[in-house]
Amino acid sequence: MADLMKFVQDELIVKKDFPEFGAGDTITVYYEIKEGEKTRTQFFKGVVIQRRGSGATETFTIRKMSGSVGVERIFPINLPALQKIEINKTGHVRRARIFYFRELTGKKAKIKDKRR
Repeated sequence: MADLMKFVQDELIVKKDFPEFGAGDTITVYYEIKEGEKTRTQFFKGVVIQRRGSGATETFTIRKMSGSVGVERIFPINLPALQKIEINKTGHVRRARIFYFRELTGKKAKIKDKRR
């Protein structure tokens, strides 16, 4: 049964070529919004808090500060409205899910850059 599910996911779902990114990276996600009959492209720039799932059900969570309020958004990797993902900075963190980042403010909320 699992083999059949994996086969269907691999064959039917259209794969987009997005760059490799993980927790701690600062990325910009461009996605399409439909308002009535018009469509426009909007972007969301923030730090990746987590990636979860695999295959067709993989999602990633991005957090940004809007004024003094933290805003998080969850994007499915296979969302048809996703146009492109840009990596702005690669961060060096020691965990796969950085939920502790929610409580940090100011200079403590700075993530070290990863050496290339």
